[in-house]
Amino acid sequence: MVRRFRRLAAVVVSGIAAPLLALTLAEPAMAAPKTPPAGVDITGHGLGEPLRLRAESHPEHVVAVIEQVNHRGLVRQSGGPKKADLGPKYTVVVFAGDVPKQTYDLYPKAVGGPRVYRPAKQPDNKVTASWYLGRVSMSETLRTAGVPLERTYEAVTGGAGGGERIIPEEALNPAEDLNEAFGELRRLLLLNVAVMLVITVGLAGIALLIRRRTR
Repeated sequence: MVRRFRRLAAVVVSGIAAPLLALTLAEPAMAAPKTPPAGVDITGHGLGEPLRLRAESHPEHVVAVIEQVNHRGLVRQSGGPKKADLGPKYTVVVFAGDVPKQTYDLYPKAVGGPRVYRPAKQPDNKVTASWYLGRVSMSETLRTAGVPLERTYEAVTGGAGGGERIIPEEALNPAEDLNEAFGELRRLLLLNVAVMLVITVGLAGIALLIRRRTR
């Protein structure tokens, strides 16, 4: 009888633990596909050919330039300065892999502070044309990325509506790091559940065996 119970307990433990362990080991294969690496092309005054920056080779510059055209963190204006007050123009095209996604015109030397213009015609759709107050760090960000501009010292900590770093400390795709962290946590939890089930069934078997022997 005891042997039959041991066999039954072993079958139950294997039946419960095996799927959980298989799910844990198979988790990496179920991960979401990676987002195409970001990149930017810059053209404009003083550039004989487009300045091509990609995340693989220039991650810090790509992040910094994209931050300059992130209109969610900029102050929108009802209109832009006069054409004579805009100064040199630099067009930034944002890529996802090899596919252009967004385009912006940057004016780092505009009278009254840098300006960003988002044209209505975008690479893959149409939006409302908009002007924004640019970040104070625009000129220095473009210069360090390779645009021939004079160095400006007041731009090191300046941003639209407050100071901020030219180059953020976070990675290009923090969501990917979070997904990996949650995936590791999920695998750890599943493994812990499997171990607890094995221990519980084992203890139950031992308790039953002791009970039978003490009768």
